[in-house]
Amino acid sequence: MDIKGFAKKTAIVVILLCLAGVAGVVAFSMKMANYANTPLDPQGLERTFEVSRGKGLSAVAHDLEEQGLASHPAWFKLLARIQKTDSKIHAGEYILSPDMTPLEILNVLVKGRTILYRLTIPEGVTMVQIAALAAQAGFGPEEEFLEKASDPVFAASLGVEQETLEGYLFPDTYYFNKSASPEKVITTMVQRFHTVFKPEWEDRAEELGMTIHQVVTLASIIEKETSVPEERALISSVNHNRLKKGIKLQSDPTVIYGIRDFDGNITRKHLQTPTPYNTYTNKGLPPGPIASPGEAALYAALYPAETDYLFFVAKGDGGHQFSTNLRDHNRAVRKYQLRR
Repeated sequence: MDIKGFAKKTAIVVILLCLAGVAGVVAFSMKMANYANTPLDPQGLERTFEVSRGKGLSAVAHDLEEQGLASHPAWFKLLARIQKTDSKIHAGEYILSPDMTPLEILNVLVKGRTILYRLTIPEGVTMVQIAALAAQAGFGPEEEFLEKASDPVFAASLGVEQETLEGYLFPDTYYFNKSASPEKVITTMVQRFHTVFKPEWEDRAEELGMTIHQVVTLASIIEKETSVPEERALISSVNHNRLKKGIKLQSDPTVIYGIRDFDGNITRKHLQTPTPYNTYTNKGLPPGPIASPGEAALYAALYPAETDYLFFVAKGDGGHQFSTNLRDHNRAVRKYQLRR
């Protein structure tokens, strides 16, 4: 065979191989497209599917097959790699169905469209109580929550230069997926605090000669002293007036916070026992917040009513009687407390 004939035959072989390769690529592409866009069971029912933290693509693909949501794990993994999402699947609980195509399922997992669970934190609860609420909602053990919330290095990373995050776990309703860790829950709550405590409030605190920590501490006392919205600014004014005059705050909630295993009955002995949080024995604010104050209490701490009040006593109906002097206060105590 001459050189020209050999070259011609070689060219034909190369062309045929290329065509075969192209045909193979086309066939593969069609097969992949068919797999990606065909549901396993168009009549299938929805079910819960969980991706636990740390689970890889291979395990997820096999779980989908075992639970009757998508077939051929190898094809599902290949689909994820083609989509460049093989390392982007989020942990959590999902609502999936066999009537969804593999591509639709993959998109849901990648976008993290998980089932969200509600966690409501009321105003005026302590860090310990928040840890219990988070644990009850399924977001990790209390011990892990408290360990993280009591880590000053972690607190500093969230913009709180304090020993613990007491007072900075903002009370609100939150939604997390099932796999949310205590660290995630805590971080979200502190970020919410920073959103609420806006820059103009920081300016107002400076105007009052107070640090943000002092404002949060005072707000936590206001939160614990009254549940009547109209009274917050009045309670705040009493505390501000006492602080200015150097009068002890004499706040029962601060004393209670400093009592380990408090049984619900505050006694004279409690009021006389020195602790860092006993404002009957110590002047000024306690060393830190005694609970998580809400937005209204923070506002009241920053913007107290303009009064001369120095005392208040509970009337028994949820409200308080305010007085400017000890004589009127003692009269109110006899009227509302001793007679009861």
